[in-house]
Amino acid sequence: MELKDLDLNLLRTLDELLRERNVTRAADKLGMTQAGMSNALSRLRLVLGDELLLRTGRGMQPTPYAESITEALSEALQQLHDVLNTRVAFDPLTSDRAFTLAMTDIGEIEYLPRLMNEIGRTAPRISISTVRKREADLKDDLETGNADLAMGWLPDLNTGMFQRKLGGSQYVCAFRKGHPFDKGGITKDEYASADHVVVIAASTGHMLIQRAIEQRHFEGNVRLRVPHFAAVASILGETDLVATLPLRLVNRHELPFHLSWVPLPFEIDPIPLAIFWSARYHRDPANQWLRRTIVRLFGQDAP
Repeated sequence: MELKDLDLNLLRTLDELLRERNVTRAADKLGMTQAGMSNALSRLRLVLGDELLLRTGRGMQPTPYAESITEALSEALQQLHDVLNTRVAFDPLTSDRAFTLAMTDIGEIEYLPRLMNEIGRTAPRISISTVRKREADLKDDLETGNADLAMGWLPDLNTGMFQRKLGGSQYVCAFRKGHPFDKGGITKDEYASADHVVVIAASTGHMLIQRAIEQRHFEGNVRLRVPHFAAVASILGETDLVATLPLRLVNRHELPFHLSWVPLPFEIDPIPLAIFWSARYHRDPANQWLRRTIVRLFGQDAP
């Protein structure tokens, strides 16, 4: 007999029949009707070419063939169950997993200090690498596992990927302490007449903010353009330039670089931030642990 000739569901039925040696009890255990169980037994007898269970004065008894396969059948079904329910164990305390996160430099400044402190406390052997990718490449990298998660404002990943929202990014006008703007509020004309440093970060939420400002004709006098955020705080702290930056970034740099800020003199919606991951790794225990950690630290309800 070949397995292709047998409905594998019947093997579970046979296993229960051989355990109970009673059609009614076996049917109850499997949630079947007595007629359905009797029909299954008839099909098993036909396929296996053996009576399997016979009525005797002591109830239903297995045939010698049925007795010979009882133990092996039970073990095989248990092994199949174990294989189908296997999940790779993940223990953050002992794992040396290396994760790769796709994010911008502003994401590194905002997320990595707190994330690495938490990982150092709960998963001391785990390492993190960060990469910057175009969104067209990022989807492939998430699906192949070259990147475990992507973080930020990534509208091209809104379809075909799982995502979880993080806290939004509200923008303000930042400058050094003692700047003429350091007075609690500014007008649109003051903002437009100021000398600005602008971060040109393609394919990021920051550029969405920059375009919104330009469309309102409030871009000001752009005196300096830089490709990343790393140097902006230092530049603001030592010049009279101003910059439109996420408030959380300004708060992080306020003390070491002696920065201050005021609300923008016009309405700009916060940038919606999220983490993204592929369906392929949705149930991966290591990926799940990292996602839970990030959401706990930076999610919408995080402190």
